[in-house]
Amino acid sequence: MSLPQFKLLRPRATDEAVSFLAKHAGNVRILAGGTDLIPSMRQKLFEPESVLDLRGITELRGIRPLASGAVEIGALTTLSAIERSAYLRQHFPVLTEGAATVASPVLRNMGTIGGNICLDTRCLWYNQSLTWRKGCGFCIKKDGNLCHVAPGGSKCWAAFSGDTPPALLCLNAEVEIAGPNGARRIALREFYTGDGENYRKLEANELVTRVFLPEASADYRGIYRKLRVRGSIDYPLAGVAVVVKRLNGHVADARLAITAVNPAPLLVQRAGEMLIGKIIDEALADAVGDLAARTAKPLTTSALTPEYRREMIRVFTKRAVLAAARP
Repeated sequence: MSLPQFKLLRPRATDEAVSFLAKHAGNVRILAGGTDLIPSMRQKLFEPESVLDLRGITELRGIRPLASGAVEIGALTTLSAIERSAYLRQHFPVLTEGAATVASPVLRNMGTIGGNICLDTRCLWYNQSLTWRKGCGFCIKKDGNLCHVAPGGSKCWAAFSGDTPPALLCLNAEVEIAGPNGARRIALREFYTGDGENYRKLEANELVTRVFLPEASADYRGIYRKLRVRGSIDYPLAGVAVVVKRLNGHVADARLAITAVNPAPLLVQRAGEMLIGKIIDEALADAVGDLAARTAKPLTTSALTPEYRREMIRVFTKRAVLAAARP
């Protein structure tokens, strides 16, 4: 499948990129690593007049520990750089685990943390060729008015399938967003809408520029578990991130997030409450797994059944909680 024709824009600074976005708003797509955008353009999911290539903005690369103890990660930092970072592996291991599971080494060398945060939602009915989608009458997310996943509904249920956002949610990460009025920072948990069609709170003239990990989230034991059909390349069909900090054998703090089973990555709100102050055992891990499974709302957005994916959220949550409790 060939790419549609487009004009390539190559800014050298964030301000220039924002200016391009404002000028071409509505007819431009942002390219960070291109590992998701280019295949989607070949499938004619996007046919923009312009593509904004951010790769020349060097200020948006790198992992920088700050004097406060927090960490700043440029949105163009590759997933392989995050995976290999000794500093992140020591202090924020759940993030390096999540990054290490994304696709294959070649794609992690291209893909970026900002791109993974902004990853388009996915669906068995949406991520197909133009001919295939036309034969199905299209869908709410692209060119139609019907959701094949939840027929009769007015909401798109395409699933968010990024691997690093659940880890970042567990770390209480914030994202910096640049726009015509300057930069603003918001908690990542506020970035997603829960709607598969308009899945993120990002205006047409804005872009994600940095990720911030707070000092308070450092040095938690972190685990990420992922279900996929193949051991490499594939997006998650269910994913679980867990962070735990223990004191004298008891859980001092804990957070759990899931991905690929809802239109947004989600923190499982009551999981921490169930774990704090406890000694983790099989029964407690089972209970947290049941809670995570109830939070998951997988529908028929992939070839695997929703029931199986929900069960794997339960199983992976139990395993991740038990793994996080080991010395």
